[in-house]
Amino acid sequence: MSKGYSTEKVNLAACLGIAFFGVAMLSLGAIMPPLVKAVPQAIGLPMYMSIGIILGTVIFGPIMDRYGYKWLLVASSLIMLAGLLVLAYSTQWPLLVAGIFCVGLGGGVLNGETNAIVSDIYDEDKRGRKMSILGACYCIGAMVWTLACYLIPDYKIPLIVCAAVMLLSVVFFIAIKFPKAKISSATKPSSKEYRSMLTSGALLLVAFTLFFQSAFEGTSGSYTTSYLTQIGGLPEDGAVLSLTFFTIGMMIGRFALGAMMKRGKDLLVLYIYLIIALIGVALMAIFKSSLYVSWGAMALIGFGVGSTYPVMLARLGGVFRRMSGAAFSAAIFIALCGQFLGNFLMGKLFANGGGNEFAHILAGMIIAILIIAPFACLACARRNAAEKKHSADIRP
Repeated sequence: MSKGYSTEKVNLAACLGIAFFGVAMLSLGAIMPPLVKAVPQAIGLPMYMSIGIILGTVIFGPIMDRYGYKWLLVASSLIMLAGLLVLAYSTQWPLLVAGIFCVGLGGGVLNGETNAIVSDIYDEDKRGRKMSILGACYCIGAMVWTLACYLIPDYKIPLIVCAAVMLLSVVFFIAIKFPKAKISSATKPSSKEYRSMLTSGALLLVAFTLFFQSAFEGTSGSYTTSYLTQIGGLPEDGAVLSLTFFTIGMMIGRFALGAMMKRGKDLLVLYIYLIIALIGVALMAIFKSSLYVSWGAMALIGFGVGSTYPVMLARLGGVFRRMSGAAFSAAIFIALCGQFLGNFLMGKLFANGGGNEFAHILAGMIIAILIIAPFACLACARRNAAEKKHSADIRP
């Protein structure tokens, strides 16, 4: 029986959406210096983007489950597009706040929804590797954006070009068919079912695995440059370039993950990846004064930690297929709390002269993931088995 939509086209739409989220995440970092020159208060804009991302993450799930994928994808893309144009054409503080909030809000919805889409349209045998490729598309979006801002001196041009590409993508989203909404008024889950999901060990353990993953990504992205310059004594431009190697490593790792998931168990693959990341952290700690070794170490770290989100979200999506949007909203929200808390505490650490402990804390976060991940996978497997048994018991 025909599904009524093209899986390949819907997957392409999700890959485009997550690439735009990559742009959203790095939008301010790439344009901040010239923007601050024009509007000094712009240094405070990242907070408003974070608020937008968190709000988008919280609201997308229930809306997607109830009303479907297409128009939420279209609306979130248009909201982000509008935010990019405001950043390009306005230098008034209130409008800049509104613009970056829209970029964050649209990006937060795009991040959660695109992961949920891919999780929903593929079965167990393909879900993990397709989600890893989706994660690689995030890296591509981020790299293309930063490269464009590096090559084009006028930051307004990349913003306008990105908005134009997003508009063309919106036309594509409108033109194709998406799966129908999973929940109707007749099949709406009860409050008891939602409580059961939100308090389940499967969701909470996956969420706290991602909590440490997001804390790792946030702190490594925000403070690696400070560590390499202040503690390692490296030049600032070389230290900043290490973040590019981190992104390249993550992109390669996620493409490789898509191939490895065909042959190996996802938990075993996750462990291999995280051990590679741990080796990278050790190299960065030992050779922090060597520029080239630091670049290689950051590539290994990016390669290794790029597996956690695809593996964990694929597991979670397989358990809560009917309420995947709400499940992803809750899990990613808890993960974002980890990123916020990690940045806050690491900032305090550096401010108090404790930057020497940076690499040890990164290693501790990876070890925390190594400890929690198997319990998360076990809880997902048990919940899945229980759901299947329940379905078999009530089948006439």
